Amino acid sequence: MNAAVIYESLTGNTAEAAHLIAAELSRFGVDATASNITQVDLPALSVADLVVVGSWVDGLFLFGQKPGRGGRLKNMPVIDGKLAAVYCTYAVEKGKTLDKLSKIVTERGGDVIGGYAIKRSNIEGGVEEFVGRLLSAIDTRSQAA
Repeated sequence: MNAAVIYESLTGNTAEAAHLIAAELSRFGVDATASNITQVDLPALSVADLVVVGSWVDGLFLFGQKPGRGGRLKNMPVIDGKLAAVYCTYAVEKGKTLDKLSKIVTERGGDVIGGYAIKRSNIEGGVEEFVGRLLSAIDTRSQAA
């Protein structure tokens, strides 16, 4: 399996999570790359079976949360028919960021199978949990097919 992790990062937390996600996927035998939304690795994306898209949470502390720089994400390359997952990094509250990010990825053609919010104070632990859940969902999905 091949995976492309695409991220939008402001302070570096989402970028760190993206690279850790790619490394964790690789540890489980998935050929994975991570790239910033402004420099998507198109060859890796073209062969990817799975696309993971991440963003930081933008908005006020208690309401109005959304994917950071959503316009860039809305213009990412089309990923028609590819399995997809989303993640966000946050400090205080994630709100409906994952739902909004899932909608963006679905509109770009991705088949979103799940998402995970990673608290910036526990990026490594959040990545391990996310990748574990993601691989389990993919395994369950392939067994059902």
